[in-house]
Amino acid sequence: MDKPRTGQVEMRRKRRVIILAALAIVVGGVTVGISRLQPAAPQVDADTLFRGKVQRGSMLREVRGPGLLVPLDIRWIAAQIEGRVERIPALPGVTVTPETVLVELASPEIEQNAFEAESNLRAGEADLANLTAQLTSSLLNQQAQVAAAESQAAQAKLQVEADEKMFADQLIPELNVKLSRLRATQLTKQAKIENQRYVQTESSNKAQIAAQQARVAQFRALYDLRRRQVESLKVRAGIPGVLQELPVQVGQRVPAGTNLARVARPESLKAELHIQETQAKDAKRGMLTQIDTRNGIVPGHIDRIAPSSQDGTVTMDVALDGPLPAGARPNLSVDGTIQIERLDNVLFVGRPAFGQQSSKVEMFKIVENGNAAIRVPVTLGRTSVNTVEIVDGLKVGDEVILSDTSQYDGFERIRLK
Repeated sequence: MDKPRTGQVEMRRKRRVIILAALAIVVGGVTVGISRLQPAAPQVDADTLFRGKVQRGSMLREVRGPGLLVPLDIRWIAAQIEGRVERIPALPGVTVTPETVLVELASPEIEQNAFEAESNLRAGEADLANLTAQLTSSLLNQQAQVAAAESQAAQAKLQVEADEKMFADQLIPELNVKLSRLRATQLTKQAKIENQRYVQTESSNKAQIAAQQARVAQFRALYDLRRRQVESLKVRAGIPGVLQELPVQVGQRVPAGTNLARVARPESLKAELHIQETQAKDAKRGMLTQIDTRNGIVPGHIDRIAPSSQDGTVTMDVALDGPLPAGARPNLSVDGTIQIERLDNVLFVGRPAFGQQSSKVEMFKIVENGNAAIRVPVTLGRTSVNTVEIVDGLKVGDEVILSDTSQYDGFERIRLK
């Protein structure tokens, strides 16, 4: 007869628990191990990277910016009076002289005013001539009266002398002498009065003529103004040069002050650079500059710096110290490089694609004979167009990656192939 086995169920249960616990421990250990594993370093083609080697020596600080060649002598020609564009005899691009007519305006009102001013001037001149003739004739009549009065006074004096001699010889009575003296005194006073009247008449005539001359001068000034207004209907260049712009059309009505044309002298040019405001703070007037016209390099120096920035840039005018190459013309796009300073005995490397002046960045330094690169913190100093000063983090001979490595920000190491 079979004997029943006892304790088998408990043994199988214990065995199952032990196995499950062991599996849980193994799975947990594997999970923890995997979680602690670092991601594999990415592999990068070394030929696609731009690299630079740290060196010590003299570093030339420069800033660069785009710009244009602009004429030194530019003149906007504005309409002096309101009018309608009647004719445009010159087109942009032609060479002009100071007397070249650029635009002809029409204004019947201005022409009518000029005609009236000329008529008033001619009438005033005729009135002046007539008044001068009348006053001259009147003055001559007064002068004749003065001469007659002085002649009568002189005759009376002679008569007195004759009567006094005859009275001394007792040929005439004393009464005749007294009457002669009285008449001579009266005629002398009358001659003096006539002379004073002549002086007053002459002064009055001068005042009347001066008043009429003032009116004529006023008429002439108004006529000259109207004549100049008529002449200004033919808008002239004013300076020799090239007509650059003519923003009006035939038939257009233009008010006074409207810019009708722009004339420039192309033989005298300057460079107008636009430097980023973050780089422009070290630029000063007189600093040497190189202007790249795409057809040659022209030396120059900063002549003016705008007092304020616009659209994130500062405008700087560069006076050109050398001859311009062939093909240089106004509005030609150029690049300018400004020499800020020369730094001696500094640690520097080629400028990376990231990082600003006086900032801390992380760069990949090449190790293991060029087979790998590791991330290192680097402190940047002063920057130039193509180089940057190294303050801390690298030493002479270190080779670093200058290309943009932002896609590897999550890795401390990369492999190079």
